[in-house]
Amino acid sequence: MPRLVIVSNRVALPGGGSERAGGLAVAMRDALRGSGGLWFGWSGEVGGSTSTAPRVVRAGRVEYATIDLSRSDHEQYYNGFANSTLWPLLHYRLGLLEFHRENLDAYRRVNHAFATALHPLLRSDDLIWVHDYHLLALAQNLRRLGLGNRIGLFLHTPFPPPAVFTALPRHEILIEALAAYDVIGLQTEGDRRNLSGVMAPQANPWTYSGETTKRPKLRTIPIGIDAEALAGMAVAASRSSETERLIDSLDGRRLIVGVDRLDYSKGLPLRFEAFERLLAEFPEHRSNVTFMQVAPVSRGEVRQYRELRRELERLAGRVNGKYAEFDWVPIRYLNRSFNRRVLAGFFRHARVGLVTPLRDGMNLVAKEYVAAQDPSDPGALVLSRFAGAAAELTDALLVNPYDPDAMAEALHQALGMALDERRERWQAMMHHVETQTATAWQTQFLDLLRNDEAVPALA
Repeated sequence: MPRLVIVSNRVALPGGGSERAGGLAVAMRDALRGSGGLWFGWSGEVGGSTSTAPRVVRAGRVEYATIDLSRSDHEQYYNGFANSTLWPLLHYRLGLLEFHRENLDAYRRVNHAFATALHPLLRSDDLIWVHDYHLLALAQNLRRLGLGNRIGLFLHTPFPPPAVFTALPRHEILIEALAAYDVIGLQTEGDRRNLSGVMAPQANPWTYSGETTKRPKLRTIPIGIDAEALAGMAVAASRSSETERLIDSLDGRRLIVGVDRLDYSKGLPLRFEAFERLLAEFPEHRSNVTFMQVAPVSRGEVRQYRELRRELERLAGRVNGKYAEFDWVPIRYLNRSFNRRVLAGFFRHARVGLVTPLRDGMNLVAKEYVAAQDPSDPGALVLSRFAGAAAELTDALLVNPYDPDAMAEALHQALGMALDERRERWQAMMHHVETQTATAWQTQFLDLLRNDEAVPALA
């Protein structure tokens, strides 16, 4: 059985607090838990120079190998090209894209450093699974070092149409690099078509170092969650002290909950405006519903994120100043993280889950909200049609996140939805969440990567 090698920008080292781990980290741990293997990536440490001699630790059947980044590489590769260029590009936000050629050079340099450090750790039959936009050029660098192993990439973000992607200066470099992968997995069929459209017109995108490669296989494989575990966690958390404190503080009011990383792709300012319009247009909800938005700060070094935080603080202050009563605050805006167990309890109690990104690869919060519900009295999900999850959770109340009035109307509908309709919609969504699990996602991708003959030709 080939060893599984997972490569991602960050590695969730053992003992690092699994309950606070993000969706990708949880999925990677699950993938390695059964089979064992190697997880390679950045340590999270910034030092004097980017290292190519990894530190390796073992926990059970899993080895963790990490390298440090220099301060300049971290700034140019991570804050620069990855988060100020690729992230807005992949989320269709050309107006926020910042391109500097030296940042692209750093991106290529760090991808080369990852490959150089990883290569000596690999065995001839290892199966290599690379994750996300930080490492689009990793396979190309491994091939140049002579590696012939099967290498797959899963892109957790959306992928934009050719007209958007080709606005990136020197985008051909990335397309050429992607040709070195055997399989590329994407969240939705629209993402797959977009990447296919970018790759297909290139005159000769299948070469690097003067050698011709075969066309990589592009496949739609949506990521899922461990629905059974999340549901069990929510039941247990519903009796926790944190959930009891939340319930007591609401004093019988219904709860709308949103949980997102503080990021401009999540549509948070428009979400706050939608809640404000709910209170303005449907005054019966005043003093009867509370909106709690959990938004832990991320990428605080990037200017756009600092500006977003200030804007949300202003909006929350405006709504609370206008509508609050002496015993009721409309918006609870929390710039801190909570562990998954606590959030599961909050989800279970919330009458409405509000998930309205402007663009999202999948958005596992939507699936976690569904899995956390009480089957006898489930809440309603208001979901952006531009989240990858909308392709599966079609029984949510799907909204255009650019339309605060429509979102306010959907919130009003969700808050007044009859029990029978809530149950019917929840059962349909839960079927998808229970079917397309994290395990199913891993199995589908790795089966494709292991067996080249099982992968049909690219459409």
